[in-house]
Amino acid sequence: MTDIDRAKHAVRQEVWDLLERDGAAPLGVHGHIPDFVGKEEAAARLAELEEWKNARVIKCNPDRAQLPVRVRALQEGKLLYMAVPRLATPKPFYLLDPVSLTAPIETAVTSSGAPQVAPTVGPDEMHPVDLIVCGSVAVSRRSGVRVGKGAGYSDLEIALLTDAGLVTTETVIATTIHQTQLLEDDLPDAEHDFSVDFAITPNEVVACRPDRGRPSGIIRSNLRQDQLDSIPILRA
Repeated sequence: MTDIDRAKHAVRQEVWDLLERDGAAPLGVHGHIPDFVGKEEAAARLAELEEWKNARVIKCNPDRAQLPVRVRALQEGKLLYMAVPRLATPKPFYLLDPVSLTAPIETAVTSSGAPQVAPTVGPDEMHPVDLIVCGSVAVSRRSGVRVGKGAGYSDLEIALLTDAGLVTTETVIATTIHQTQLLEDDLPDAEHDFSVDFAITPNEVVACRPDRGRPSGIIRSNLRQDQLDSIPILRA
């Protein structure tokens, strides 16, 4: 474990502890993207942004915290891509098109519902992404540096889409979080990490100022052996 990894782990533990102590997320939040209290209000604030209103294609993570975001995207007629958990299939994204859905939206956008009604697609079958909404454990208010739950999937998802030309510097990245997860301090980040442009809580919308550009794609030298073994598209 590197010094950056240890620093990230300490941040996660602190935020998870605070969320549980304050009742802002269910007990057992450790190890997960927090299913925070007020996620519906945060999703509503996100939907007020011009960046959301102008977006036709959205990519969103499959966690419970962003469920209201995914529901709202389909209700508003947007095309939605949702990552297959752990990127475990050769085509690692679900395509959720409100025009062709055969199940209620509230079911289709869940991790259990999407496999039943949504086809999986690979980057070569996807449209350019206008807006990414990711889950986070902690975010720096100033720089938008984001700490996830530690598995690295969000970074890989964006790197894959960047390699395919579907995510560019014009693609907006946002996260919805509880106020407790929005930190005043600078946070540790590594070469392969991305920062967010907007951090949205139930109380406010924060436009962040990332210190550096985004990774230009997958950094092969940073991939772990377990990732190469378990994620088919990395071996393609």
